[in-house]
Amino acid sequence: MVKKMLDDKVAVIGAGMMGSAIIKSLLKGGYKGQIFAVDVQLEKLLELEKLGVNTGADVLKAVKCADIVFIIVKPRDVKSVLCEIRDAVRGKLVVSVAATVPLEYLCRHVPDAKVVRIMPNLGAMVQAAYTAYCCDGNVTLEEKQKIQALLSMMGTYDEVDEKYMDALTAVSGSGPGYMSIIIEALTYAGLKVGLPRDVALKSAAQTVLGTAKLVLDLNEEPARIRDMTTTPGGTTIEAIYQVEQSQIRPALIRAIEEATKKSGQIREKLDLT
Repeated sequence: MVKKMLDDKVAVIGAGMMGSAIIKSLLKGGYKGQIFAVDVQLEKLLELEKLGVNTGADVLKAVKCADIVFIIVKPRDVKSVLCEIRDAVRGKLVVSVAATVPLEYLCRHVPDAKVVRIMPNLGAMVQAAYTAYCCDGNVTLEEKQKIQALLSMMGTYDEVDEKYMDALTAVSGSGPGYMSIIIEALTYAGLKVGLPRDVALKSAAQTVLGTAKLVLDLNEEPARIRDMTTTPGGTTIEAIYQVEQSQIRPALIRAIEEATKKSGQIREKLDLT
């Protein structure tokens, strides 16, 4: 069963940053099936071609050869792609990575396909993405297992109710953007207190990574990790006192709220007819 799951032919429509990240994750994960990458900008395909991926600009040709089709284009371009491949994806799995575009809309334009909507993040480039996914009612258990097998090569995943996708787009989809600011701030703080640049950057990034692993691998609450680090009259409590005065918590909460609203606003501006 597992071998069969890993042998399906996959077409990736849109080989930009996320499309390339997903393809590279599959290759690193030992995916055995053929992969077809399609993009109108052929220069984006050169690196993937060197990795043994079948490449080209013909969307329909790639889709006809594939069992699973990833749609990784801008939300405004989803409709034209779906209309082009409508007949070619009958009975196939169609996986949309387009933010804000709902399952109902996707299913309406490819009614004979099995549709899955996913929200990964840039961590897929290093097989460390968090991916939320939801399926239409026609996706079978075996097909869902195929999707899970693919997503596991990109990092970790959860099946969620579609109503949470806007919020997850804000928290995890855009999350690497926020975390990069925190790592950059820690790096500059290290420079200010005299650390060499390479040491400041590496220590900052590894500390963020290690803290995340403490939360995930030990199943600990972030507050518990903070308390484990903090001793009376020590350096950590002094730093935490300064951080709390900066109002970083409400700033991040506001950021997520506004990003969630923005996701809905983008959807409202789309032609979802």
